[in-house]
Amino acid sequence: MEPRQVADLSPDERRAFFDRDAGVDAVRSDVRDIVDQVREQGDAALREFSREFDGVEVANIDITDEAERAVDTVDDDVLAAIHESIENVRAFHEAQLPEDWTREFDDGRELGRRFRPLDRVGVYVPGGTAAYPSSAIMGVVPAVVAGVDHVAVVTPPADEVNPATLAAIHEAGADAVYAVGGAQAISALAYGTETVTRVRKIVGPGNKWVTAAKAEVRGDVEIDFLAGPSEVLVLADDTADPASVAADVVAQAEHDPNASVVVVTDSASLAESVCDELDAQVPDRERQETIEAALDNDASGVLLARSMSEAVLFAEEYAAEHLSIQADDDEALLERVTNVGSAFLGRFTPVAAGDYASGTNHVLPTNGGAKSFGGLSTDTFLRSSTVQRLSEGSLRDLSETVTTLAEAEGLEAHAESVRVRFDDGDDATGGVDDSDASSDA
Repeated sequence: MEPRQVADLSPDERRAFFDRDAGVDAVRSDVRDIVDQVREQGDAALREFSREFDGVEVANIDITDEAERAVDTVDDDVLAAIHESIENVRAFHEAQLPEDWTREFDDGRELGRRFRPLDRVGVYVPGGTAAYPSSAIMGVVPAVVAGVDHVAVVTPPADEVNPATLAAIHEAGADAVYAVGGAQAISALAYGTETVTRVRKIVGPGNKWVTAAKAEVRGDVEIDFLAGPSEVLVLADDTADPASVAADVVAQAEHDPNASVVVVTDSASLAESVCDELDAQVPDRERQETIEAALDNDASGVLLARSMSEAVLFAEEYAAEHLSIQADDDEALLERVTNVGSAFLGRFTPVAAGDYASGTNHVLPTNGGAKSFGGLSTDTFLRSSTVQRLSEGSLRDLSETVTTLAEAEGLEAHAESVRVRFDDGDDATGGVDDSDASSDA
């Protein structure tokens, strides 16, 4: 890989960085057929798709008991790591829990807001070429902290589903675990089958088939957001350590050949050194082929900016899922970047720490989604409602405003619903009611 100048990028090259494509549209038609079949045929369709896509004959779709047994089969050090991750993620998400509140105003209005959890949610935990116990933790723990009554997890079937993933699902607090993956799993959660309980909301990362299915069922069930391949943008100056910068890039590149990994710096020497480090580090990685494919895609690169201001502008437009700032004044740079899923400050804050155990959530917006919304949190699993109580005096004070606006909208009954509450012969504003509105009611 060779550094490129930000200023010299062609319109097509810039578009590749800023309009990252998760490949969802290409599979929408096929996904729609899968979703419809599961909706119509239930468990039979789930088993058929498991044979077709996963090469697995599924006897029991419900593997909740298997997840519980898996806890006793994983190595002690793996189980300890799962527990520490759960503990940190729980503590961070408990700090997010909002409190119900009520405020009394001098005019007699009493207004408040309360928060209540959803009753049933589904969490997708990927499988495939890698095991993802961390995704189980990130999806299940916030839902449990929020107070969700029933947390169901779907994860792709296999001759032996990874025991570390199953143990993490169980220890995180899931109520049900189903061996089903892909678009068919999303459909099962959205509409229910003989075995899978229908849920109110579906969360969690997945491949383009999962993402397309979430887009397909949205409206019939709530979802978190449409997530694409993993992303990292490293914003670095000449104080950054090239080996650390390259290591963060390689770490995210090993997720997916379509991952977008970017370094932007104003230091020509750092840019060259990072490229040298990538050449040195990649051959030593077990997932070398995947990493090389990610580094070669059009949305990846080491970019040289004319200044840190230009680098910041690029980062703001890119809206990274993961933003690593390895620079002398990292907090000042972060203040200038609004669009980011999760930020990692300093050499000793690798993105991998947030992926696994620092406590923040790694289910984050991709493809520029950080311009509009944030990642998974306890808020994802809560709904809020407002509460109000008015005294007679406060309603009387508001009545003219309410009745005037109601009548301006042509909603006479709204206005009358205020007037009818005053039985002292006066109109709602305190004067004598000389209209015939009351008698007409």
